[in-house]
Amino acid sequence: MGLVTTNKNTDNAEDVFHFPTSKNLLLIFTRNPELGKCKTRLAATIGDENALALYQFLLKHTAKITRNVTADKYVYYSEEIWENDHWDNAIYHKRTQKGNDLGERMANAFVQGFKDGYEKIIIIGSDMFDINQLEIDKAFLVLNYNDFVIGPAEDGGYYLLGMKKMYPRLFQQKAWGTASVLENTLQDLEKESFGLLSQKNDIDIYEDIKNIEAFKPFLKQNTHG
Repeated sequence: MGLVTTNKNTDNAEDVFHFPTSKNLLLIFTRNPELGKCKTRLAATIGDENALALYQFLLKHTAKITRNVTADKYVYYSEEIWENDHWDNAIYHKRTQKGNDLGERMANAFVQGFKDGYEKIIIIGSDMFDINQLEIDKAFLVLNYNDFVIGPAEDGGYYLLGMKKMYPRLFQQKAWGTASVLENTLQDLEKESFGLLSQKNDIDIYEDIKNIEAFKPFLKQNTHG
């Protein structure tokens, strides 16, 4: 698997305001794909190089299934903006994540989205294979009748969160990356109107991918059993 050639950008492009062309906003949180810095739990089993190649594969998949979603799209990078990568600059605006933990970074992205004038905002990660454009389109439709929408993950987290109004509580006092996140989020929404999408498989550890045909190429050199 070849790596993507990238040009790193440090000129504060994330601060550029783009006038909304839609009432819908899709936020895509991504980690800069660098060796030893992505899919670290998976890398512990399949190795850093395989984990990086697999993550590149997932990034390409996410770009493919989101490019035609009827919404403005912002990619939020974990470290810095890369201008020449999987995310076409003609389709995706680019910003960097800001905050001390995942909750704070997501909250800041939602706050910025509402500040920019969007009415319905959905966030997803960039490492879900078990998701397609139809599911994202459905999530925006759910927001026609609810204030919130959640896509539950099999590991106890969620792969998608959408809202029509800012609700800071959703991003506070969560043990991010653990099986309690979904349950605690649903408790926060107990008195709110929300819709649930179908449950899907998140990809974090070897057990999440070992029986999926699409990931076989990344396991061929696995020496950990």
